[in-house]
Amino acid sequence: MADLLTVVAEMTAKPGKERDLQQALLALIEPTRKEEGCIQYDLHAGTDNPGRFVFYENWTSKEMLDRHSASPHLTAFREIAGDLLSEPARILLYKRIG
Repeated sequence: MADLLTVVAEMTAKPGKERDLQQALLALIEPTRKEEGCIQYDLHAGTDNPGRFVFYENWTSKEMLDRHSASPHLTAFREIAGDLLSEPARILLYKRIG
């Protein structure tokens, strides 16, 4: 697991779209966890802002993450994201160093 790639994906719902965004994000979990290379794919909601969500993900490689990014379920989510998100998602990549 030396090359494990960690992703933190932060998203904030438009006012009034919190529940819709949560449902759309929850729908990504099952198919993503079945993808090759997915080690961890967990969704979190903000404690002070229920419309803020964070995916904490671990992938075996950048190649597997790229495949996930092109998956049908993530592609479908991107098509509706503009109606749900107050701003573009913030995607941060990390590599474990210790």
